[in-house]
Amino acid sequence: MPNALFSTERSSWPLVNKGYRGRFAPSPSGLLHFGSLIAALASFLDAKSTLDNNNQQGKWLVRIDDIDPPREQAGASDEILKSLDTFGLHWDEQVLYQSQQTQLYNEVLANLAQQKLTYNCHCTRAQIKTLGGIYQGTCKTLNLSNTNNAVRLINQVAISQFNDLIQGQVNCDFALAHEDFILKRKDGLFAYQLAVVVDDIEQNITHVIRGCDLLEPTARQLSFFATLKQTPPQYGHVPAATTAQGFKLSKQNKAPAINNHHPQPALIAALKFLGQQVEPDMINVSVDEIITWAIKHWQRDNISSTTKIVID
Repeated sequence: MPNALFSTERSSWPLVNKGYRGRFAPSPSGLLHFGSLIAALASFLDAKSTLDNNNQQGKWLVRIDDIDPPREQAGASDEILKSLDTFGLHWDEQVLYQSQQTQLYNEVLANLAQQKLTYNCHCTRAQIKTLGGIYQGTCKTLNLSNTNNAVRLINQVAISQFNDLIQGQVNCDFALAHEDFILKRKDGLFAYQLAVVVDDIEQNITHVIRGCDLLEPTARQLSFFATLKQTPPQYGHVPAATTAQGFKLSKQNKAPAINNHHPQPALIAALKFLGQQVEPDMINVSVDEIITWAIKHWQRDNISSTTKIVID
């Protein structure tokens, strides 16, 4: 049965845990670049190298994080899926699009409001910045309306420390971890923290392997899982790939898209980035052969715990 914070109509939530369930959740704000490939490959291999008692591989899911239409690039969702397929990263279940989850997100928000665990806020980023950059609960007692206001969680179970599968013990900024963070924005769009946690619960995700750029949000997500009285996934964060100038490879920094026409070099480079001992002649074999080898030889412990690695 679902937790009281969720709609009683969702009688199947959460699902019965049937083993390792990982996921990759790219945003369609641009095409996949090398940094994205590293995260996708790590999460895929970690799932597929894990066997249950019946010798069955873990499941790997793909979720499209399309909850911010103004930032999306037309056609990017389809191109991302094509790239994953070309690089041999085949998902196990139907792709979930967050834009189709509106009803579920609203149900969760309504139940949180009923439990008096949220409030409306009119503060701007500029105003918060003048107060040191950490929101101080200014609107908590103002009883503001829903119109043109954000919805914030009353963060009663703030978590600022967690054990990471790759980085070890992670300590986050205490004040930031205790901040009442936004679940729905002023413009009516759902916040990342709401969508990602609700969808991880909905899809019964047990492991999240992703980039170190998301270490800080992990603390908030753990706090939200605790608020919802749901078991969080185990998290592992791989190093972020940066240029020699210190720029993280990202869509915002206009990182070039990976080459779908000749995927082997990037695939092998990503394996090496992740500390895997790639055999010299791998460049001459097919993508499927590379992936099969990588699943068999995957060593999570070989991944560097350095949060950033410079690439050429």
